[in-house]
Amino acid sequence: MDIAGFEWDWANREKCQSHGVSIAEIEALFTLPHLISPDVKHSFEEERFLVIGRTHNERPLFVVFTTRQLEGRLLARPISARYMHAKEFELYGR
Repeated sequence: MDIAGFEWDWANREKCQSHGVSIAEIEALFTLPHLISPDVKHSFEEERFLVIGRTHNERPLFVVFTTRQLEGRLLARPISARYMHAKEFELYGR
């Protein structure tokens, strides 16, 4: 998936930062090695995706996002973000 940027507003910023994850960490995750998977369970109104990877500080991170098209560019709109426990990261990593 070729993400060209991000769509942020007060709602998704507040939701993502509520677990202590910074906007910079979320955006950087897409430039680091990561795994993206469809979020079939929660894709009712719009297609959602899960992305997992490690931050620059090696903290396992889990982000739920959807995509938007804007002027021919594919943008990621993060919905939720949180740090993962080591066992949880192992499970998803498989």
